[in-house]
Amino acid sequence: MQQGQIEGHAEERPEIAGDGRDRGASRRLRLLTYNVRHCRGTDGRVAPERVARVIAALSPDIIALQEVDVGRKRTGGLDQAEEIARLTGMFSHFHPALHVEEERYGDALLTHLPSRLRRAGPLPGLTRRPGLEPRGALWVEVSLGAAAIQVLTTHFGLLGAERIAQAEALLGPDWLGDPACRAPTVLLGDFNATGWSRSYRRLSARLTDARRLTGERRWRRGGASFPSRFPLLRIDHVFVSERVAVERVTVVDTPLAREASDHLPVLAEIRIDPG
Repeated sequence: MQQGQIEGHAEERPEIAGDGRDRGASRRLRLLTYNVRHCRGTDGRVAPERVARVIAALSPDIIALQEVDVGRKRTGGLDQAEEIARLTGMFSHFHPALHVEEERYGDALLTHLPSRLRRAGPLPGLTRRPGLEPRGALWVEVSLGAAAIQVLTTHFGLLGAERIAQAEALLGPDWLGDPACRAPTVLLGDFNATGWSRSYRRLSARLTDARRLTGERRWRRGGASFPSRFPLLRIDHVFVSERVAVERVTVVDTPLAREASDHLPVLAEIRIDPG
């Protein structure tokens, strides 16, 4: 364990099968999507170390974070992506959807596995509403021995028309329409959209909501992750492509998670089937 790394394993993490020589084995992964609200908890305190403790207790292999501050005065100028990565023993990729002088704010992908950045960039807003918060997406390829998985994260806007434009962009040739996304692919993040919204339906026509593959008959019900103190809305989603089997999806509703952010993290346990 590296100095400063947080130790915390609430449950045993399944090992990733195969080391690159076993091409027929499936790979098991734990993925987490978490809107951390610049690490400002429901008690008003900014505490990246508290967010890191929530994450460390779950032992994820890949983490998607939204609302991450880097170099912002309101959070002490800290690089929150790097700090959380350091505390959890991971490497980080960050994309600033908002960049004002030295202050940045956006999405991050963290993993302890070999990875490389495929794309990071903005998503469209509404031309008639120029004051809307800018949004972006981040795409990283994670290596699993001889296999790989494409992992994308985003944070959609608050307006319905804005979210539809952003979903269409993600489905286009620069993102999910890229030939590389024919490989096992996961899209996860805060979509600000329930399962009945148009933007959700547009994405689920291309990828499958991971909750749908868990075997639960009432997969549309439950799974609320916002607001953390009294979860009512399921707006944090995990979508998967073919060749991605889903073993479990759960909202992490612990006392610490309820305090660390206004969203609860969503954990998905998946298996990558060999091609």
